[in-house]
Parts: sequence; structure tokens; C-alpha cells
Amino acid sequence: MLPEKQQILILGAGVMQGPALRIAAEMGLAAVAADADANAPSAAVAARFENVDLKDREGIEALARALQERGTLGGVMTAGTDFSATVAWVAEKLKLPGIPFQTALDASDKERMRRRFRESGVPSPAFVIFSSAADAGGDLPFPLPVVVKPVDNMGSRGCRRVDTVGDLGTAVASALAFSRSGRAIVEQYMEGPEFSIDALVYKGEITMCGIADRHIFFPPYFIEMGHTMPSAQPPSVIRSLLDTFTQGVRALGIENGAAKGDVKLTPRGPMIGEIAARLSGGYMSGWTYPYSSGVLPTRGAIEIALGRKPSRTAPEWDWTAAERAFISIPGTVQTMEGIETARVMPFVRDVFTRAKPGSAVNFPENNVTKCGNVIAAAASRDDAVSAAENAARRILIRLKAPDAVTDAFLAVGCGAVLGQVKFPPDAFDVDSRLLSLLEALPERDGSGGLVPFPAFSEGGFRDYMGRSVPESLDAVRVLTGAELPAAGRSFWRAFIRGGYQGAAYFVDCMRLNQRGANA
Repeated sequence: MLPEKQQILILGAGVMQGPALRIAAEMGLAAVAADADANAPSAAVAARFENVDLKDREGIEALARALQERGTLGGVMTAGTDFSATVAWVAEKLKLPGIPFQTALDASDKERMRRRFRESGVPSPAFVIFSSAADAGGDLPFPLPVVVKPVDNMGSRGCRRVDTVGDLGTAVASALAFSRSGRAIVEQYMEGPEFSIDALVYKGEITMCGIADRHIFFPPYFIEMGHTMPSAQPPSVIRSLLDTFTQGVRALGIENGAAKGDVKLTPRGPMIGEIAARLSGGYMSGWTYPYSSGVLPTRGAIEIALGRKPSRTAPEWDWTAAERAFISIPGTVQTMEGIETARVMPFVRDVFTRAKPGSAVNFPENNVTKCGNVIAAAASRDDAVSAAENAARRILIRLKAPDAVTDAFLAVGCGAVLGQVKFPPDAFDVDSRLLSLLEALPERDGSGGLVPFPAFSEGGFRDYMGRSVPESLDAVRVLTGAELPAAGRSFWRAFIRGGYQGAAYFVDCMRLNQRGANA
């Protein structure tokens, strides 16, 4: 009789945990996955799946104990989730390899994390904690702008920048709604570009597993529209970022496991955004670093969870991997076009979709409400970046018409709102001169064609995905038909506000109205 395979318990069976489940199987392990979602997308990859809420530490502990009693459980781990504290709880209770539970709490709770950094002199922003939006009306101990976020969530949920005292209470209330413990942290804003770092830690020895440039857009929120690996910063800057990250890992006491950090390069030097005791989500540890280097950080994390020194950590090649997101204006998805075309474009490795026909979509306010992501890799940085961006632009999302949610978005109109940052932003950032020309256009062309607007269509404008006006017009034709109906000022308003989606929705509504009038 063959000996039973050693088991590893992996918390989560979503897309981000897929690489861990696959690599564990390749290592000859039996991966047991636990997830609150009975239909988790990577559940079928596991040797065994258990439908357990990852917030239920005692439930996960009971599952792990049952596996251990059979004598086959070697370790417990996660990647890309915010449940590293549950991992540490189980490891500590069952005396498995890992970090202490209190260390995991320090790396999961932003208040505790900031206190550890302050005690150790690690560069990080000043902060205060609020448990009620009503408490946020007083003076702050540091100047605006600030960043407000829940102390215990990930993916930028409930996170936003605040520039005025009047907006602070609303932002704190939003952050509290995303906090499991009912606390929001208000931090002094750190100006400068942001970077993501992954690392493996074995007996206190830190092995870096990539540093990426993060591409953040759409204030007052922090929406990552992609990352590029490796960073384009010069070696001296990268060393300073890694040194600061190392200080943060030491301050938190992470000695056996993984560490994922967000670091900003401010005018005062590198400062820690946050560090988690796990590998990153966002496709970095499972996809872009392996594509760019040949190294599998997930394999190393599994080995550490089993009490082994991580192997094969030296890069085998030096490529660039680029991940880019695609997004939507508010509404309900009718169709998604171009996905298969994007998949077979040169240098494209993966296309991930979150949205599908029938999905309710919104303009993202955090990093888990985007519609999907594209990953490309190539020996040339330019090839990888352009491939990912071109493939993301190839994917077109047509919205159902009519829809009150889309109507409300388009009704806001284009242009700045009282000089304030408008969110969601217009697809095309146009100036007041062009808006004046827009208002002078007729509502429709008596000849039966689309009223021309050369100041816009020939003005070199690009939308927030990088599409030019001619490219966006072509997208409208792909979605709605070769010929656009007679339209003028209102068509172009919808186009500037909502890009190709707004214009296609306008055309669809116009045709529906015409059919109704002719019925």
C-alpha cells in the first residue's frame, strides 16, 4: 500500500490561491483548501475542499486538527487573502511552522502595525484612530491631506484621500463600514510613487521576490490599474526601498513565512504604506514575478509552511511582466467583446475576467471592483507594457439599455464640478474651450449622419484606458453596428463622459426610443 501524501491546508480557493493549489500538487502534496464560497473558482484544483469561513478561526483549527490527527498535515498557509492571522492561529495551536499569532495580528491590523513601526523607528506616516464618524469632526494632529482606511481590510476597500475637513466624517463612516472591528485609521498622506514588494522569510533570513511599479489612478480613491515588474527605478532607489521594507519586516517580527509590502517614495525618502504576513494578491506573486524571473515565490512559501528552507529562489532570467486592468462605467453588462482576441495577442499570457453578462458593474472605488485584468510578459519592457495595455483596450463591455444607474452616471454631464475633483471622472479630460464648442453643436444633423466634432475627434485626446477618440469611435461601431445614427451634441456629451461605453449606450437608447415611436 502506498504511503498517504503529506497534506497542506491552504486558506482560500479563489483565483489568487490557484497557484498555491497547483504548485502544491506538483510538489507531491495533497492540498486541502478551505473557503467560505462553496463555488470558489479554484476549489476543483484542490485534492480536497472544505466549505469553511476563513474568519472562523476555531472552525479552521478543528479542520486542521482533524487532518493532523491522521498524521499527514505538514503545514498551513495562504496567499492573496487577509487571513494570515487565521493561518498563524492554527499554526500556533497545532505547533506547525509559522509566525506567532500576535505577530500576525500586528501585520493584519493597521493600528497595531503603525505602533510597531513607530516603536522601531521605521519610516511611516503619523496616524490617529476613530471608532465613530462623529469623533472625526475635531482637529487632526497633522495637516491635510490625509488617507482614511479601515484598520482591517485589504484591496483598498473603504480607502480614500481626504483634502478638506468637511469630507473627513463621510470618509471615516465609509471606512468603518468595511472594518470588522469597527475602527478607521486616518494617516498623513504620503506623496510619491508606490511600489509593491514580495519576500520570503525563513529563520529571519529575507529573500526578496520582486519589486513592482504600481500604477494608481482616480482620486480620491487609490485604484491600481496595473503594475509592472520589475520596477523601472534606478538600483540605488530600489536598494533604499528594499532597505526600508526590511526594517518594517523586522519591526513586525516576521521570521518564518512571507511578507508583502507597499512602499512609497516620498520627498522624505521611502516610507511604509503597509506590510502583510503573506504573499501578495494582485497577480504579482503568482504570475508577474514568475513570468519575469522564472522564480515561484508560492513554492517557497509552501516550503516554509512545511518547515523547509525555500529552494529555487535565484532568478533564471530577466524579463518584464505587465498587468493591466479593464474597468466599466456604472450599469449592467450586456455583452463582453474581444476577450478571446486579447488572449491570443503576442506576449499576452493571461486574461482574467470578474464581470460577465448580467453582472452589475460600477466605476471602481477599490481594487476588487474592476472588471478584469490582462497579463503580458516579454524580454523587452516596451513589448510587455504595450501588449498588456493593447489587450486590455481590446476588451469592450456593452451595457444594457435602458438602465437608471447608467442614466444617472451620464446625467452628471462632462467637465469639472465646481473646480473639484470629480468621481467618477469623465472618460476624456477635456478643457472648457472644447466644452463651449460642444454646447454650440446642433442636437442632430439634418443630413442623417453623426454631427462632426473635429475639435474633439482630432484633438489627440485619450480616455482613461488610453484609447484615442478614433479608436473609441471604432469600438462604438463594433458594439452597435457599422453606421452610427443621426446624433449631435448629446451623443458627444455621452462620449466624453462615458467613453465608448457611454456613446454605445446612447446609441442603443436612441434606437430603442425610435422603435417605440414607430410601434
